[in-house]
Amino acid sequence: MGNFQIKKVRKRSGTITNFDQGKIAFAIARAAQATGHQEKDLASQVSSEVVSLLEKNYKGKIPTVENIQDLVEEVLIKKGYADIARAYILYRQKRFEVREAKKFFGVKDDLKLSVNAIKVLKRRYLLKDEKGMVVETPKEMFERVARAVAQAEKIYGRRSVAQAEEDFYKMMVNLDFLPNSPTLMNAGTEIGQLSACYVLPVEDSIEGIFDAVKDMALIHKSGGGVGFSFSRIRPKGDVVKTTMGIASGPLSFMQVFDVATSVIRQGGRRRGANMGILRIDHPDILDFIAAKEKEGFLTNFNLSVAVTDEFINKLKNDQEYYLINPRTGKKTKKLKAKEVFNLIVTMAWRTGDPGLIFIDEINRHNPTPFLGQIESTNPCGEQPLLPFESCNLGSINLAKMVKDNQINWEKLGMIVRSSVHFLDNVIDVNQFPRKEVEEMTKGNRKIGLGVMGFAEMLIKLGIPYNSKEALKIAQKVMKFISEEARKKSIELGESRGSFPNFEKSIWRKKGYRAMRNASLTTIAPTGTISIIAGASSGIEPLFALSFIRNVMEGTRLLEVNPIFEEVAIRCGFYSEGLMMELAKKGTARGIKKIPKEIRRIFVTAFDISPEWHVKMQAVFQRYTDNAVSKTVNLPFDASPEDVRRVYLLAYDLKCKGITVYRYGSRKEQVLYIGSLLAKETGEEDHISADSEYAGGCPAIICPF
Repeated sequence: MGNFQIKKVRKRSGTITNFDQGKIAFAIARAAQATGHQEKDLASQVSSEVVSLLEKNYKGKIPTVENIQDLVEEVLIKKGYADIARAYILYRQKRFEVREAKKFFGVKDDLKLSVNAIKVLKRRYLLKDEKGMVVETPKEMFERVARAVAQAEKIYGRRSVAQAEEDFYKMMVNLDFLPNSPTLMNAGTEIGQLSACYVLPVEDSIEGIFDAVKDMALIHKSGGGVGFSFSRIRPKGDVVKTTMGIASGPLSFMQVFDVATSVIRQGGRRRGANMGILRIDHPDILDFIAAKEKEGFLTNFNLSVAVTDEFINKLKNDQEYYLINPRTGKKTKKLKAKEVFNLIVTMAWRTGDPGLIFIDEINRHNPTPFLGQIESTNPCGEQPLLPFESCNLGSINLAKMVKDNQINWEKLGMIVRSSVHFLDNVIDVNQFPRKEVEEMTKGNRKIGLGVMGFAEMLIKLGIPYNSKEALKIAQKVMKFISEEARKKSIELGESRGSFPNFEKSIWRKKGYRAMRNASLTTIAPTGTISIIAGASSGIEPLFALSFIRNVMEGTRLLEVNPIFEEVAIRCGFYSEGLMMELAKKGTARGIKKIPKEIRRIFVTAFDISPEWHVKMQAVFQRYTDNAVSKTVNLPFDASPEDVRRVYLLAYDLKCKGITVYRYGSRKEQVLYIGSLLAKETGEEDHISADSEYAGGCPAIICPF
């Protein structure tokens, strides 16, 4: 770029840094791209003219960033690029607003993240001193995590720690991949607990029950979530021989777990979360199904009924089925399958709980059946695990895997391989809450590599979420991820050794020569890591195109999907008024100011019929080792029959579980759509979301 007289520039903070014409050219190119300009060398020519003016106007002086930006606008307008100038001015104004908002949080943003991402990072992830002051930047957080996870290389001595650290850091700082919350929070700290998912056994004894409560508390304290099956506990009214008393049943003990969870705030950073599961043939199943009829009961639990193939067959044939006492193994009474299912459907319609876990389908894919049957999953249902087993998760940002309107398969493959390596290392550097968990986890070495930003990937490809073409993309992408993950696991198995239980696993029976991890893929609800990455949650559709974000008490910001905003500017229909109109509806449906083709592609969760939600989940499940967490969002006026169809379709399409949420079915939720419930509740007439909501289930129990 030549030898310029301008050598330094004064930043807004007052600090002086080296002048870089490339940054000016990049900003101009971004504005030009947003307005559809394709002229070759436009950014270079305009930036060169800006530099000439700087040399003339500021000879012997140090210009400020604002001085430079003023000249960029002046040159663009003079050269006839008024539309580019408008886009540049708009971007400049938004950056100003963002900078002002970030000042409240006291975090140095060295990655230019969203205001809400900075708020979430401060609240949950960035290290603080004894006074509660943040002592690291987002980049330094990723450095800390990469450094800690790379230490596992010392065990095997086949790769340098420095190289692994560099690879891990690069994919995180570029927001191509992010691990689950406990890894971001605890890696490189004294806590050192890095797994998100646990399943603990609950035995039918006071000692066993309260051992589980204690273990749960330790896991919650360090940021993990826990799943339980309460199916082994004897039913209410059953005999207790040691005291000649009467048993109180699973629900009474679940309240103990719930209260303990409320008391233990996870690492001081988030509320605890549990999954409570009861088999469909447990004598207390009716009480369990109706447990959340009274709002505020078991608020720290998601509830799911473990449904068997036998029950579904009885349901479809309108037959009765037996309840079985888990203490004796004997049949107690019969219930009509249809009446029980009707109750499940009604309660899910009214409260969002219970969901269903298709327990036989889960165990058909159990990689280590000789160790026992899987009875439970983690809190959001995507990770079936054996008792005392844990798993660490991570997600690839699919929005970053599109280049020039095409999937960048080479980059995706590279990120998959590095992610598997990262997650396998986590197992070795992890600190476990008790010995049994460490032994089971290291025996199977399960990991859960998933995705986020799938909705943005489809938009960048010009494909509506609710289309056959989208299902084809989902199948192609997840099949590729699964295959590449297995290749890497085989490679690690050959160099580091297969997981200890490999010889008796399904992998050996299928003819695999090695496998480092008993399971590799999981689709999780990515929650706050999606907010950091600026992506949609998991495989969920966008929940709104424009909405009000409740960043903190008294601070509410208009948040517009950045891809939609860019398209609106390029196509010439962007305006602040339109964005506010969208914030009242969330969807482009019916807004004629927005071109029909744009409306077709930018669909949101409530634009999509329930069947498309289930079909998408089923396609991803086909190529996912563990399970898929996805919420079927239903509008306020959905009927119980809609829930029934969703539940049965999920079973028929071989999903491993299913969750529905009818908007407004709980008083307390993290997404409010005023235009849907304004008359019923008096809500403000716009969409608002809490700071940690990224899509999917709007109920407050979805923390991951």
